[in-house]
Amino acid sequence: MSILTAIDVVDWSRAQFALTAMYHWLFVPLTLGLGFICAFMETIYLKRGQDPEWKKMTKFWMRLFAINFAIGIATGLILEFEFGTNWSNYSYFVGDIFGAPLAIEGIFAFFMESTFFAVMFFGWDKVSPRFHLASTWLTAIGANISALWILVANGWMQYPTGMAFNVETARNEMVNFWDIISDVALVKFGHSVTSGFVLASVFVVGISAWFLLKKRNTHLAEKSMKVAAIFGLISSIAVVWTGDASGIYVAKHQPMKLASMEALYQGSEKAPLSIVGILNPKKEIGNDEDPMLWDIKVNGMLSFLAFHDVKSFVPGINDLVYGNTERDIMSTAEKMERGKVAIEQLRLYKEAIQEGDTATARSIVGKFDHTTAEGQQFLNDYFKYFGYGYLSAPTDIIPNIALTFYGFRIMVALGLWFILLFTVILILLHKQRISSYKWWLWVVVWSIPLPYIAGQAGWVVTEVGRQPWTIQDLLPTVASISSLDAAAVKVTFFLFAVLFTILLIAEIRIMLKQIKIGPKE
Repeated sequence: MSILTAIDVVDWSRAQFALTAMYHWLFVPLTLGLGFICAFMETIYLKRGQDPEWKKMTKFWMRLFAINFAIGIATGLILEFEFGTNWSNYSYFVGDIFGAPLAIEGIFAFFMESTFFAVMFFGWDKVSPRFHLASTWLTAIGANISALWILVANGWMQYPTGMAFNVETARNEMVNFWDIISDVALVKFGHSVTSGFVLASVFVVGISAWFLLKKRNTHLAEKSMKVAAIFGLISSIAVVWTGDASGIYVAKHQPMKLASMEALYQGSEKAPLSIVGILNPKKEIGNDEDPMLWDIKVNGMLSFLAFHDVKSFVPGINDLVYGNTERDIMSTAEKMERGKVAIEQLRLYKEAIQEGDTATARSIVGKFDHTTAEGQQFLNDYFKYFGYGYLSAPTDIIPNIALTFYGFRIMVALGLWFILLFTVILILLHKQRISSYKWWLWVVVWSIPLPYIAGQAGWVVTEVGRQPWTIQDLLPTVASISSLDAAAVKVTFFLFAVLFTILLIAEIRIMLKQIKIGPKE
């Protein structure tokens, strides 16, 4: 395979995986949040002596939950299969680690939510009210546990821990399962699921606002809106809190992502945060162009958000690429050389095994032994930079700055909007004046797409911002792919694009039909 062909396969494989992941995330967050909203409503239904209005309302939102749940499964299955088809080198290199949380998700969490979903949706008149309520709660909890293990796997890719490299198999193998569930993974889980709660809350208040505008089921709509707005406001505040924690971990473990999010080329103490701004398209590393055409900055804010200290030094893109001896930051060129040393040792080991040179093979194995002083030094000085050995140039570590910069600001701006949205809704509901503000109800309706946009922007920052890495600092994307024909990947990309678009259109049409029908006995 030529270099150009390999790059073509990488680009199309990335595009295909991004397409699948982005479509999948259109369905997942609604499932995560709407399950809990249904559980809240059914709990109120029982607490109020099996009030028929609350049952009617709960069953309506469960219908929408069921539609979304079914279509989300289809995209999720395809996403997991792509690890084996398009990313076989990655799957072999870390399958022992990455596969564990995915297996737990499939065996435990998915079956849990699927089993109790059947009771929740079909068991209203077949099981006791308390058992049905328990099934609703377990479905919601199961969906979020499922998300936990998937996000643990993704969080491990952002910050790989709990592993040791086996030179004999050329694979990373699990050392401690619980180390894989790092603080990075847990914060990622918290931030992702709470954003799903916000999305579901906006979805419910938006549809409820439509009923109020149409003067249909107004009493039920106001009740639904109140439950969702309270849940949404609490979740929106939680998103801010988990986002702050996530920023600290990004600064610590993925400094290039942070620098790209701010288009920060030259690191500094009291680093400024651009509240809003327009990037200069002529700016490239090494030239004298200003990174911004226009922006509003707050000095010291980036340092504070990254390290909770306005005087902290935040490294810039230049520091991370070229190094900074004053700040003890190694250049990417040096990391590439060290990575090549580790790669060369693996080649020599394979050669020694083929030639029957056991002495040389044992010597190389010792260098990768994390239980000895020699091994720890080699792993820390050389294997730590293994992935850099596959890069072509130091500038390869710079992700797409425009996507990360603008994606981050879209996410943050919309997050603040949701706090305002839920607050105003609750004030108007408390004053019993929400129906008289038709213009505001239309604003609520047209806000339904916004959390979807915010969620997609967040994942763009997360995934594009860590490029070129499949596993941070350990395995670049270019070394992760399968040996495929680029044409085959292109064909499946467009097939998936058509399939997912059909599924999305089908869901929207079914959803709209059910919304027009409204709550029913």
